[in-house]
Amino acid sequence: MFFRLAVLVLLVNSIAGDVNFIYQGFRQANLILDGLAEVTFNGLLKLTNDTRQQKGHAFYSSPVKFKSSTNGTAFSFSTTFVFAIVPEYPTLSGHGIAFVISPTRDLSGGLASQFLGLFNESNNGNSSNHVVAVELDTIQNKELNDIDDNHVGIDINGLKSEVSHGAGYYVNGPDQFSNLTLISGRPMLVWVEYDSLEQIMNVTLAPINVPKPKVPLLSLPIDLSPLVNDTVYVGFSSSTGSVLTSHYILGWSFMINGKAEELDISQLPKLPRRGTKQPTKFWTIGMPLISLTLVFATGSGMVYFIRRKRKFADEVEDWELEYGPQRFKYKDLYVATKGFKDKGLLGTGGFGRVYKGVLPTSKLEVAVKRVSHESRQGMREFVAEIVSIGRLRHRNLVQLLGYCRRKTELLLVYDYMPNGSLDKYLYDEPMVTLTWRQRFRVIKGVASGLFYLHEEWEQVVVHRDVKASNVLLDGELNGRLGDFGLARLYDHGTDPRTTHVVGTLGYLAPEHTRTGKATTKTDVFSFGAFLLEVACGRRPIEQQAENENMILVDLVYSFWLRGEILEVRDPKLGTDFVAEEVELVLNLGLLCSNSDPRFRPSMRQVVQYLEMDLPLPDLSALGLTAGGLTFTHGEGFDDFALSYPSLDTSSVAESLLSEGR
Repeated sequence: MFFRLAVLVLLVNSIAGDVNFIYQGFRQANLILDGLAEVTFNGLLKLTNDTRQQKGHAFYSSPVKFKSSTNGTAFSFSTTFVFAIVPEYPTLSGHGIAFVISPTRDLSGGLASQFLGLFNESNNGNSSNHVVAVELDTIQNKELNDIDDNHVGIDINGLKSEVSHGAGYYVNGPDQFSNLTLISGRPMLVWVEYDSLEQIMNVTLAPINVPKPKVPLLSLPIDLSPLVNDTVYVGFSSSTGSVLTSHYILGWSFMINGKAEELDISQLPKLPRRGTKQPTKFWTIGMPLISLTLVFATGSGMVYFIRRKRKFADEVEDWELEYGPQRFKYKDLYVATKGFKDKGLLGTGGFGRVYKGVLPTSKLEVAVKRVSHESRQGMREFVAEIVSIGRLRHRNLVQLLGYCRRKTELLLVYDYMPNGSLDKYLYDEPMVTLTWRQRFRVIKGVASGLFYLHEEWEQVVVHRDVKASNVLLDGELNGRLGDFGLARLYDHGTDPRTTHVVGTLGYLAPEHTRTGKATTKTDVFSFGAFLLEVACGRRPIEQQAENENMILVDLVYSFWLRGEILEVRDPKLGTDFVAEEVELVLNLGLLCSNSDPRFRPSMRQVVQYLEMDLPLPDLSALGLTAGGLTFTHGEGFDDFALSYPSLDTSSVAESLLSEGR
């Protein structure tokens, strides 16, 4: 018990140490790959192959602490890597490679060709991207203000480079410049260095047989602190266009707050030879002998293969082909979870069991939920909505990565959240108590996620089950809203349809139980209950005695009436809290809990209140009364989800994520 407590305390209070790694080839590298990216048999990181209009990404698997926790200043960093661009034709190529610093390793929205797999037409240049990149660009795109088709550039949030220069290096000082051709097929060295004290970023390029030049190719005076997130991912992105091109990384070294270790060129894997290869003795003599031996093993091997194929067979219908990238193979999920053994069980919800897994190829940690589905009716609509939710992209939402459909079972794959659900840190004498600072950050994160769902995404998404047990904590204890099992989607400017009443008692808005309509205002009501439970460390409804319940909003209201609202805060906070922030959260919880939806704020306003960009209305001036804070009261019940066995074909009426329960 003491050991577990010590580990959890360290998890909450520790600051990530400086990251330092070196890969002389990538056979044992700790990378996450997607798109065309792969590691070849001899250890080359191959970002793209001879496929047109495609992209590939490779990121160091762990997030990197990039800014000081005390003053928010970006750390210095240094990286060096060896790359090679090998086109099918000597004078034509794909679009190049970029070294990337990104808030996420999910760049699925990035396009190929001139966008290098980083951005697309709608987000290129947006300050909200928080992406810094160094591009090795081999195609001139006038719309991106490229200087030529053979240059290096430093990019901030888009592909119009802040500074760029033709590829090459300075020999013995700034007066002598030697050109390099990026698509020569020869390996070259790149150094990227950022000095946080001098606030300058330097990029240097050279052939692998030349020492690092003293004069950098590019220098950009810049403070990265306001441009990047506290935690980032580092890696590479590449894309092809109409010309077949292979983009390789041979070795990579990286260090935060120090000088990256130099690569040993002699230890790097070799590039494949160009041209047609001559057959060796292995193929002319050895291979026929091996083939004869294999003939005798074919019979028994085929029997084993057929049995194994049946065991892992997937059911794929024509309509599912459009969802290709988001559909996982059952075999991969079976291997990832080690056969869905109880040892890997994370939790059990009303509609399925959740297992921790590690995907066999990418080594990405995931949570896999098995959802039983007895009827085939409505399956197509159900999967379509799952895939739609899978396209949500926000740092405070748990990412649905994809699904697998097999017989009467759905398997749903999510990002793994190592710290479980928020309620574990609030109730029942938790082993680790979250500080007020941590709670306030979680509150603001969930508010930001709901604002995205309600107003910023292409459709309106009503979550319908906002509560502490559906808020999960990542490795940095950031709050992410999960469990979209009850979510409803509808178009902006339209009215939601009436459905079954679903949700959890204590969080249900009164009008939802009367009309059956779930709206953004019903989510705001649930968020109000969430605010109070986080600030008070108590559930919205607690059974005190037989047929007697404590209604949290009533309790907070009674303290507000007496002018002592701070006294209802969670006593586990002690004296380490910001009174202004706690009072803001409690008052905002009451405002969101108004039984009349007209008087509840929007999530846009909620975010502004929490950021203190907008003053909170005086609750007294609004005529707040106990009658305006009516919960759906119930007698003699526990906190449970109201759900229905039939599948609502217009919504995802299943509980999809329960890691933290």
